Amino acid sequence: MNSTLKEKDWLYTISPKKKLIDLNFKEIWNYRDLLFLFVKRNVITLYKQTILGPLWYFIQPLFTTLTFTLIFNNLANIPTGNGIPAFLFNLAGLSCWNYFSSCLTGTSNTFKANQSLFAKVYFPRVIMPLSTVITNLINFGIRMFLFIGFYIYFKFFTEVANLASPNLALFLLPILILFMAIFGLGFGMIISSLTTKYRDLTHLVGFGVQLLMYGSAVMYPLSYFKEKLPEYSWLVEYNPMTTFIELFRHMTLGTEEFFLSSFLYAGVISIVFFLLGLIVFNRTEKTFIDTV
Repeated sequence: MNSTLKEKDWLYTISPKKKLIDLNFKEIWNYRDLLFLFVKRNVITLYKQTILGPLWYFIQPLFTTLTFTLIFNNLANIPTGNGIPAFLFNLAGLSCWNYFSSCLTGTSNTFKANQSLFAKVYFPRVIMPLSTVITNLINFGIRMFLFIGFYIYFKFFTEVANLASPNLALFLLPILILFMAIFGLGFGMIISSLTTKYRDLTHLVGFGVQLLMYGSAVMYPLSYFKEKLPEYSWLVEYNPMTTFIELFRHMTLGTEEFFLSSFLYAGVISIVFFLLGLIVFNRTEKTFIDTV
Protein backbone atom coordinates (compact mmCIF):
# COMPACT_ATOMS: atom_id res chain seq x y z
CA MET A 1 0.00 0.00 0.00
CA ASN A 2 1.28 3.43 -0.82
CA SER A 3 2.65 4.91 2.38
CA THR A 4 2.07 8.41 1.08
CA LEU A 5 -1.69 7.84 0.87
CA LYS A 6 -3.25 10.28 3.26
CA GLU A 7 -6.38 9.84 5.31
CA LYS A 8 -8.25 12.37 3.20
CA ASP A 9 -7.78 10.13 0.16
CA TRP A 10 -9.96 7.41 1.68
CA LEU A 11 -13.66 7.34 0.89
CA TYR A 12 -14.56 6.11 4.38
CA THR A 13 -12.69 6.06 7.68
CA ILE A 14 -13.79 3.49 10.23
CA SER A 15 -12.83 4.35 13.80
CA PRO A 16 -14.26 3.81 17.29
CA LYS A 17 -16.95 6.26 18.34
CA LYS A 18 -15.56 9.00 20.56
CA LYS A 19 -18.73 10.88 21.37
CA LEU A 20 -20.90 9.93 24.32
CA ILE A 21 -24.05 10.15 22.19
CA ASP A 22 -23.38 9.33 18.55
CA LEU A 23 -26.14 8.54 16.06
CA ASN A 24 -24.73 9.21 12.61
CA PHE A 25 -27.86 9.68 10.50
CA LYS A 26 -25.78 10.25 7.37
CA GLU A 27 -24.02 6.92 7.80
CA ILE A 28 -27.31 5.14 8.51
CA TRP A 29 -28.78 6.71 5.37
CA ASN A 30 -25.79 5.46 3.36
CA TYR A 31 -26.56 1.95 4.61
CA ARG A 32 -30.34 2.26 4.07
CA ASP A 33 -30.29 -0.56 1.50
CA LEU A 34 -28.84 -2.88 4.13
CA LEU A 35 -31.44 -1.71 6.64
CA PHE A 36 -34.29 -2.48 4.24
CA LEU A 37 -32.68 -5.83 3.42
CA PHE A 38 -32.70 -6.81 7.09
CA VAL A 39 -36.32 -5.68 7.42
CA LYS A 40 -37.29 -7.74 4.37
CA ARG A 41 -35.43 -10.74 5.76
CA ASN A 42 -37.22 -10.43 9.11
CA VAL A 43 -40.66 -10.20 7.50
CA ILE A 44 -40.14 -13.07 5.04
CA THR A 45 -38.44 -15.53 7.38
CA LEU A 46 -40.83 -15.04 10.31
CA TYR A 47 -43.43 -17.48 8.98
CA LYS A 48 -41.48 -19.03 6.13
CA GLN A 49 -42.21 -22.71 5.47
CA THR A 50 -45.41 -22.54 7.51
CA ILE A 51 -48.73 -23.81 6.19
CA LEU A 52 -50.72 -20.65 6.87
CA GLY A 53 -47.87 -18.24 6.11
CA PRO A 54 -48.84 -14.53 6.40
CA LEU A 55 -52.21 -15.47 7.87
CA TRP A 56 -50.40 -15.84 11.18
CA TYR A 57 -50.14 -12.04 11.28
CA PHE A 58 -53.93 -12.03 11.70
CA ILE A 59 -54.50 -15.31 13.56
CA GLN A 60 -52.18 -14.61 16.48
CA PRO A 61 -53.66 -11.24 17.60
CA LEU A 62 -57.23 -12.47 17.04
CA PHE A 63 -56.87 -15.60 19.18
CA THR A 64 -54.88 -13.76 21.87
CA THR A 65 -57.53 -11.05 22.09
CA LEU A 66 -60.31 -13.63 22.20
CA THR A 67 -58.55 -15.50 25.02
CA PHE A 68 -58.09 -12.31 27.03
CA THR A 69 -61.74 -11.41 26.53
CA LEU A 70 -62.98 -14.80 27.71
CA ILE A 71 -60.71 -15.00 30.75
CA PHE A 72 -60.46 -11.45 32.06
CA ASN A 73 -63.79 -9.96 31.02
CA ASN A 74 -66.23 -12.89 30.87
CA LEU A 75 -64.74 -15.09 33.59
CA ALA A 76 -63.11 -12.54 35.93
CA ASN A 77 -65.73 -9.83 35.18
CA ILE A 78 -63.18 -7.04 34.74
CA PRO A 79 -65.02 -4.01 33.30
CA THR A 80 -63.71 -2.03 30.36
CA GLY A 81 -65.32 1.26 31.29
CA ASN A 82 -67.64 3.48 29.22
CA GLY A 83 -69.42 0.43 27.83
CA ILE A 84 -66.64 -0.33 25.36
CA PRO A 85 -66.76 -3.87 23.86
CA ALA A 86 -64.29 -6.07 25.71
CA PHE A 87 -62.86 -7.50 22.50
CA LEU A 88 -62.08 -4.04 21.12
CA PHE A 89 -60.69 -2.90 24.48
CA ASN A 90 -58.30 -5.86 24.66
CA LEU A 91 -57.29 -5.60 21.01
CA ALA A 92 -56.23 -1.98 21.57
CA GLY A 93 -54.16 -2.85 24.66
CA LEU A 94 -52.57 -5.93 23.12
CA SER A 95 -51.67 -4.08 19.92
CA CYS A 96 -49.62 -1.55 21.89
CA TRP A 97 -48.15 -4.11 24.25
CA ASN A 98 -47.12 -6.58 21.53
CA TYR A 99 -45.38 -3.82 19.59
CA PHE A 100 -43.35 -2.78 22.62
CA SER A 101 -42.58 -6.32 23.79
CA SER A 102 -41.55 -7.40 20.27
CA CYS A 103 -39.22 -4.40 19.98
CA LEU A 104 -37.75 -5.06 23.41
CA THR A 105 -37.18 -8.79 23.03
CA GLY A 106 -36.02 -8.44 19.42
CA THR A 107 -33.40 -5.78 20.16
CA SER A 108 -32.31 -7.17 23.53
CA ASN A 109 -30.39 -9.98 21.83
CA THR A 110 -28.64 -7.87 19.17
CA PHE A 111 -25.01 -8.47 20.08
CA LYS A 112 -25.33 -12.14 20.97
CA ALA A 113 -27.43 -13.08 17.93
CA ASN A 114 -25.20 -11.22 15.44
CA GLN A 115 -21.75 -11.72 16.93
CA SER A 116 -20.46 -13.72 13.94
CA LEU A 117 -21.69 -11.06 11.51
CA PHE A 118 -20.33 -8.17 13.56
CA ALA A 119 -16.91 -9.85 13.73
CA LYS A 120 -16.59 -10.14 9.94
CA VAL A 121 -17.92 -6.99 8.33
CA TYR A 122 -18.44 -3.36 9.25
CA PHE A 123 -21.74 -1.51 9.12
CA PRO A 124 -23.44 0.75 11.67
CA ARG A 125 -24.37 -1.66 14.44
CA VAL A 126 -27.47 0.32 15.33
CA ILE A 127 -28.99 -0.83 12.03
CA MET A 128 -29.75 -4.23 13.56
CA PRO A 129 -32.03 -2.98 16.37
CA LEU A 130 -33.48 -0.39 13.98
CA SER A 131 -34.46 -3.14 11.55
CA THR A 132 -36.24 -4.97 14.37
CA VAL A 133 -38.22 -1.87 15.33
CA ILE A 134 -39.24 -1.21 11.71
CA THR A 135 -40.20 -4.86 11.19
CA ASN A 136 -42.42 -4.76 14.25
CA LEU A 137 -43.90 -1.49 13.01
CA ILE A 138 -45.16 -3.41 9.97
CA ASN A 139 -46.74 -6.00 12.28
CA PHE A 140 -48.28 -3.18 14.30
CA GLY A 141 -49.73 -1.72 11.10
CA ILE A 142 -51.43 -5.05 10.36
CA ARG A 143 -52.90 -5.08 13.87
CA MET A 144 -54.15 -1.54 13.30
CA PHE A 145 -56.01 -2.70 10.18
CA LEU A 146 -57.63 -5.40 12.31
CA PHE A 147 -58.48 -2.86 14.99
CA ILE A 148 -60.03 -0.45 12.46
CA GLY A 149 -62.04 -3.29 10.95
CA PHE A 150 -63.50 -4.38 14.29
CA TYR A 151 -64.06 -0.75 15.31
CA ILE A 152 -66.18 -0.21 12.19
CA TYR A 153 -68.05 -3.45 12.89
CA PHE A 154 -68.89 -2.57 16.50
CA LYS A 155 -69.62 1.07 15.66
CA PHE A 156 -71.93 0.62 12.70
CA PHE A 157 -73.15 -2.98 12.73
CA THR A 158 -73.86 -3.61 16.41
CA GLU A 159 -75.88 -1.84 19.07
CA VAL A 160 -72.97 -0.41 21.06
CA ALA A 161 -74.29 2.95 22.17
CA ASN A 162 -71.25 4.19 24.07
CA LEU A 163 -68.55 3.57 21.50
CA ALA A 164 -67.10 7.05 21.00
CA SER A 165 -66.18 8.54 17.66
CA PRO A 166 -62.53 9.45 16.96
CA ASN A 167 -61.48 12.66 18.74
CA LEU A 168 -58.94 15.39 18.03
CA ALA A 169 -56.34 13.58 20.11
CA LEU A 170 -56.20 10.99 17.32
CA PHE A 171 -53.92 13.35 15.40
CA LEU A 172 -51.29 12.71 18.07
CA LEU A 173 -51.38 8.95 17.46
CA PRO A 174 -48.41 8.87 15.00
CA ILE A 175 -46.29 10.72 17.57
CA LEU A 176 -47.38 8.29 20.28
CA ILE A 177 -46.35 5.35 18.08
CA LEU A 178 -42.98 7.04 17.51
CA PHE A 179 -42.58 7.39 21.27
CA MET A 180 -43.32 3.68 21.73
CA ALA A 181 -40.79 2.81 19.03
CA ILE A 182 -37.90 4.79 20.51
CA PHE A 183 -38.80 3.63 24.02
CA GLY A 184 -38.66 -0.03 22.97
CA LEU A 185 -35.49 0.63 20.95
CA GLY A 186 -33.74 2.38 23.82
CA PHE A 187 -34.79 -0.17 26.44
CA GLY A 188 -33.77 -3.01 24.13
CA MET A 189 -30.33 -1.51 23.44
CA ILE A 190 -29.72 -1.23 27.18
CA ILE A 191 -30.64 -4.89 27.75
CA SER A 192 -28.63 -6.00 24.70
CA SER A 193 -25.54 -4.20 25.96
CA LEU A 194 -25.85 -5.66 29.45
CA THR A 195 -26.36 -9.22 28.22
CA THR A 196 -22.87 -9.24 26.67
CA LYS A 197 -21.50 -9.43 30.22
CA TYR A 198 -24.44 -10.69 32.26
CA ARG A 199 -26.01 -13.67 30.52
CA ASP A 200 -28.64 -14.05 33.26
CA LEU A 201 -30.47 -11.11 31.73
CA THR A 202 -31.24 -13.24 28.68
CA HIS A 203 -33.39 -15.50 30.85
CA LEU A 204 -34.76 -12.57 32.84
CA VAL A 205 -36.13 -10.76 29.77
CA GLY A 206 -38.35 -13.70 28.79
CA PHE A 207 -40.49 -13.94 31.92
CA GLY A 208 -39.82 -10.32 32.95
CA VAL A 209 -41.72 -9.08 29.91
CA GLN A 210 -44.64 -11.38 30.75
CA LEU A 211 -44.77 -10.09 34.33
CA LEU A 212 -44.53 -6.49 33.16
CA MET A 213 -47.60 -6.99 30.99
CA TYR A 214 -49.79 -7.49 34.07
CA GLY A 215 -48.55 -4.19 35.47
CA SER A 216 -49.19 -2.24 32.27
CA ALA A 217 -53.01 -2.02 32.23
CA VAL A 218 -53.24 -4.25 29.19
CA MET A 219 -56.32 -6.18 30.26
CA TYR A 220 -57.90 -3.67 32.66
CA PRO A 221 -58.45 0.11 32.86
CA LEU A 222 -56.13 2.09 35.12
CA SER A 223 -59.15 3.46 37.00
CA TYR A 224 -60.26 -0.09 37.86
CA PHE A 225 -56.85 -0.93 39.34
CA LYS A 226 -56.91 2.28 41.39
CA GLU A 227 -60.30 1.33 42.75
CA LYS A 228 -59.36 -2.24 43.70
CA LEU A 229 -55.76 -1.74 44.86
CA PRO A 230 -55.23 1.97 45.59
CA GLU A 231 -52.13 1.35 47.71
CA TYR A 232 -50.30 -0.23 44.75
CA SER A 233 -51.77 1.92 42.00
CA TRP A 234 -48.60 4.02 41.71
CA LEU A 235 -46.72 0.97 40.42
CA VAL A 236 -49.05 0.77 37.42
CA GLU A 237 -49.72 4.49 37.04
CA TYR A 238 -46.04 5.44 36.61
CA ASN A 239 -45.29 2.51 34.35
CA PRO A 240 -44.52 4.12 30.94
CA MET A 241 -46.34 1.36 29.07
CA THR A 242 -49.50 2.05 31.08
CA THR A 243 -49.31 5.65 29.85
CA PHE A 244 -48.86 4.51 26.24
CA ILE A 245 -51.76 2.06 26.40
CA GLU A 246 -54.13 4.45 28.18
CA LEU A 247 -53.33 7.23 25.69
CA PHE A 248 -53.82 4.86 22.74
CA ARG A 249 -57.21 3.76 24.08
CA HIS A 250 -58.29 7.34 24.63
CA MET A 251 -57.23 8.39 21.12
CA THR A 252 -59.02 5.50 19.45
CA LEU A 253 -61.86 4.57 21.80
CA GLY A 254 -62.43 7.68 23.91
CA THR A 255 -61.71 5.95 27.22
CA GLU A 256 -60.81 7.83 30.40
CA GLU A 257 -59.70 11.45 30.06
CA PHE A 258 -56.86 12.82 27.96
CA PHE A 259 -54.14 14.58 29.91
CA LEU A 260 -51.46 16.52 28.06
CA SER A 261 -49.14 15.88 31.01
CA SER A 262 -49.40 12.12 30.37
CA PHE A 263 -48.51 12.62 26.72
CA LEU A 264 -45.50 14.76 27.67
CA TYR A 265 -44.47 12.17 30.27
CA ALA A 266 -44.56 9.48 27.58
CA GLY A 267 -42.40 11.64 25.30
CA VAL A 268 -39.83 12.54 27.95
CA ILE A 269 -39.43 8.98 29.26
CA SER A 270 -39.06 7.67 25.68
CA ILE A 271 -36.35 10.17 24.79
CA VAL A 272 -34.49 9.57 28.06
CA PHE A 273 -34.47 5.78 27.56
CA PHE A 274 -33.44 6.18 23.92
CA LEU A 275 -30.50 8.45 24.74
CA LEU A 276 -29.43 6.23 27.62
CA GLY A 277 -29.69 3.15 25.41
CA LEU A 278 -27.66 4.87 22.69
CA ILE A 279 -24.90 5.76 25.15
CA VAL A 280 -24.66 2.23 26.53
CA PHE A 281 -24.92 0.68 23.04
CA ASN A 282 -22.12 2.85 21.63
CA ARG A 283 -19.83 2.03 24.54
CA THR A 284 -20.55 -1.69 24.30
CA GLU A 285 -20.04 -2.08 20.55
CA LYS A 286 -16.35 -1.12 20.94
CA THR A 287 -15.50 -4.09 23.15
CA PHE A 288 -18.40 -6.54 23.00
CA ILE A 289 -16.55 -8.97 20.69
CA ASP A 290 -14.11 -9.68 23.54
CA THR A 291 -16.84 -10.54 26.02
CA VAL A 292 -19.58 -12.26 23.98
